[in-house]
Amino acid sequence: MTIRVLIVDDDALVRTGLSMMLAGAEDLRIVAEADDGDKVGALVAEHTPDVVLMDIRMPRMDGLAATEQIRGRDGAPEIIILTTFDADEHVVRALRAGAGGFLLKDTPPAEIINAIRRVAAGEPILSPSVTRRLIAQVTEVHRSPARELLGRLSDREREVVIAIGQGKSNAQIGTELYMSVATVKAHVSRLLTKLGLNNRVQVALLAHDAGLV
Repeated sequence: MTIRVLIVDDDALVRTGLSMMLAGAEDLRIVAEADDGDKVGALVAEHTPDVVLMDIRMPRMDGLAATEQIRGRDGAPEIIILTTFDADEHVVRALRAGAGGFLLKDTPPAEIINAIRRVAAGEPILSPSVTRRLIAQVTEVHRSPARELLGRLSDREREVVIAIGQGKSNAQIGTELYMSVATVKAHVSRLLTKLGLNNRVQVALLAHDAGLV
C-alpha cells in the first residue's frame, strides 16, 4: 500500500529535505506541500493524504491549530508533529488534539520514515525525550477528571488502558492479558468510543493523567 504524505513547514529548505528523504521510500508518496497551517484544510480535502508531517511554528496558522482543525473532521489523516526542542511545551496540546506522533527534527531519516509507516498503521510515535517531558507534565489538575472518566470502564478495559499507557503493542497486551490480538483490538475500539477519544496516544495520556502508569 502506498502511503500518501502531505508536508507542512514554512521553511522551504526543510520541505525540500523531507521530500528528498521520503523519495527514497517506495511505499511513500508526497501528494502536496504547504508553507502554512492555513492551507492544510484545503490540501487535505483535495489530496486526501494518509499522513501529514506538520511543523508547529508558522506565520499565519501554527501547526497546533491546524492539527485541531483537521483532526476534528471525519476521515481525518494521521498527523505527525515535527519540531525542535524549544517547542516541546506544546506536546500535550498537539497530542490531545489528536496528533498520532511527535518527533524532533533531528530524528534520523530512517526513523522518520518508519514513524510515518507506523502512524499510518495506527500506532502512536513519540521521541523518547518527548515522552519523558510529557510524563513530567502530568499534574494533579488532570488527575481527578481522568479518574472519573476511567470510572466508566470495566476492570478488563482498565487493564488494557494501563497496558496502552505503558506503550505496549496489541500483541504484547494480548500475551500479558491472555487475549487474542483480535480481542485486544476490539477492546481498544470500545475504549475509544466509551472515552470519546480517537487514538491510542490519547488513551495513554489519560492513563498518565489518572496516575495509573
